[in-house]
This record gives sequence, structure tokens and C-alpha cells, in this order.
Amino acid sequence: MNLAALKQQIPSSPAFVLDEEQVLANLQPLQALRQATACKVLYSMKALPLSHLLSLIADQVDGISVSSLFEARLAREVLGGASVSVHLTSPGLRADEFIELSALCSHISFNSLSQYQRLHGLAAAYSQGLRVNPKLSIASDQRYDPCRLHSKLGVDIGAIADGLPGDLEGLHFHTMFAGQDFLPLQKTLEKLRPILKRSKHLRWLNLGGGYLYHAIADQHQMITTLCDLRAEFGVDVYLEPGKALVGNAGYLLTSVMDRFVSDGKPVLILDTSVNHNPEVFEYQSRPRLLEEDIRGSSTAILAGSTCLAGDVFGEYRFEQVPEVGDKLVFADVGAYSLIKANRFNGYNLPDIYGLNQAQASLLKRYEFADYHQQWYSNDTY
Repeated sequence: MNLAALKQQIPSSPAFVLDEEQVLANLQPLQALRQATACKVLYSMKALPLSHLLSLIADQVDGISVSSLFEARLAREVLGGASVSVHLTSPGLRADEFIELSALCSHISFNSLSQYQRLHGLAAAYSQGLRVNPKLSIASDQRYDPCRLHSKLGVDIGAIADGLPGDLEGLHFHTMFAGQDFLPLQKTLEKLRPILKRSKHLRWLNLGGGYLYHAIADQHQMITTLCDLRAEFGVDVYLEPGKALVGNAGYLLTSVMDRFVSDGKPVLILDTSVNHNPEVFEYQSRPRLLEEDIRGSSTAILAGSTCLAGDVFGEYRFEQVPEVGDKLVFADVGAYSLIKANRFNGYNLPDIYGLNQAQASLLKRYEFADYHQQWYSNDTY
């Protein structure tokens, strides 16, 4: 990506930029897995549910993974036909939405046995599965660990030790976040193997997401694993990449609005905030800044424009501290940024651009009317 050209093409900020070519490049290792193993790929749209993105990848994935009624509606509206797989799992399925969900979704994995017992009889036009908690904590941070103590995600593996109930056709699990090798998957499957052997009516197995396929050079182990699963159990195998497709394909362009010294350190106030990338605040992460020079002799704190004291991106190193009006670009913010973004303090959401062959095109711009519609109530006097 030509950074200077990008800044020139986008006149105003803040702006979220989706690099479409990078998304398609991220799909290449998954396409290779599909070809070598006949596995199926579902995009986990919770990472970034932009309709433009869904259309971009529609012919290169086998379907979409959703977590709610609104996601399912949008997936069907963009992708259409009954031939497209839409897989759903959620701890929060509502009985009053379930009939519509079952019509929109081809596969539903119940999150608990009580959820299954309460809802599965309300409709019949979908393939039923169960999410399992293999009780194997891999993520070091509990906030990312679906197998943490007292987890809300999936049925305890001990509760289905004898196999799945007879009318369930599928098993779903998700245990990893941003994995860069497949060893955790091997360990999880090894623990689940006895259940797979006892579930004679099993038709599909969803291995969830959490692996950065483009960052794993050797796919041979994964190819062997997927082929062995299909050969031994005769099941369709699904993968659910989310961040793997869009994480490194998203950028947040911002401008310096103010510059001053606070307790001896330069502070730059940006026209964006952590509310446009909430995981910065939620997980105390420090997003990568393309203009940072790690050998630079100066540092500055980059802070957002809201009144939240903790609205801070971090301290960055520069050869020369940016001036008011300079544009800066945060990278690797394609996943879980826009979908969590909010208008705290009434600041607008970023414009959204698509980047293709070095050309940036405006996809969406929010106006005051959007803010007004969200907060203006009919009983205002």
C-alpha cells in the first residue's frame, strides 16, 4: 500500500479503509485447504459485517457464520439463495426469534443442553448441532478463553461423553484466538475423538475460528488433519475464519487536531478515538501505527478526542513528532473495530472506504441524520 497516495486520496478523516486485495490474498491459503481437503469455509461476519465485504468474498467461501438474527438477515439479504450455508451459534437465542432464525440458517449449533431442549422443537427446517466446551484452556488471557472456569460457551464435554443426542447431526467448537500454528487444534481434536467415535449419526463438524491461516506457512499438518477427519468419520468439515480474513486488511486514517505538552511529554489529540476501535481500551492493546519509527529520537502520546481520560492509543516513537494537520494511519484494525465502534460524545463514526488497485472508493458516510435517528425519541417536548 502506498501510504502517501492513500492519504492524498482520502480528503477527510477519520476514515476506515478496507484493503480488498489483502482480503483476497488472505483467502488464498483457505482456498488451498478447500482444494486439498474438500473442507468448507464460512466467513465469521462478527469480525466485520460490511455488505461490500460479503459481496467481495461471496464466490470464494461456502457460507457465513452468524451469531444473531440481524447478522442472519443481512447475510441472507446479501448472499441470497438457499444453497448458501448460514451457520448460527449463540448463548443468547430468543424463543420469539427462533422460527425466523431457523428459516434463515441452514445449521444451528445449540450452546447448551437446556437451550437445545427448549428450542429445537419449535422448527425443523435446519440441521441441528451442539457447541461443545472441550475443557481445554489454550488462550493465556481469560478474556479470550472459551474454556475458562464457569464458561458460558458450549456444553461441558463430560455431559456428552456417551455421544451426541440422537437427533443432533453436528458438533461445533471454538477454542483459539489469533493462533499461528495448528497444535491447539490437534490437542482439541484428540480430546474430542472419543465423542466423535460414539456419535455414529454425526454429519458435520465445525472447527470454529481463531487461526490466522495467512500467517501459518506450513499447511501440511492441517491438510492431513482435515483429510483424516473426513475419511474416518465421513463428515463435512467447516472452518470459520473471521479476523484471519480482515484483521490485517483494515486501516484507520486519522488527523492530528491538537498538540501540547503534558507533564513533560508531547500529546497529540487525534480526530478519532478508542471508541472507533474499542478493543484498544477493552484489552489495553496498542495498535500498530504505520508512521512510527522505532529508531526515532522523539516520542509522543497519541490520544483520542473524547472526554474519556483513558481514550489513549499509546506512546509512539518518531524521528519528528507530527504537527497539527498531519495524517496518521493505524494498521491491522480490520476486525472487531467498526462493528464495536460508537458515537460517544456525539463524535461521528469514520467514513468507510474500499481500496482496490491503489484506488480508494467511498463506500459509506454517516451523517447527523444517523445520530438523530438513534437518539431522538418521539416524546421529546
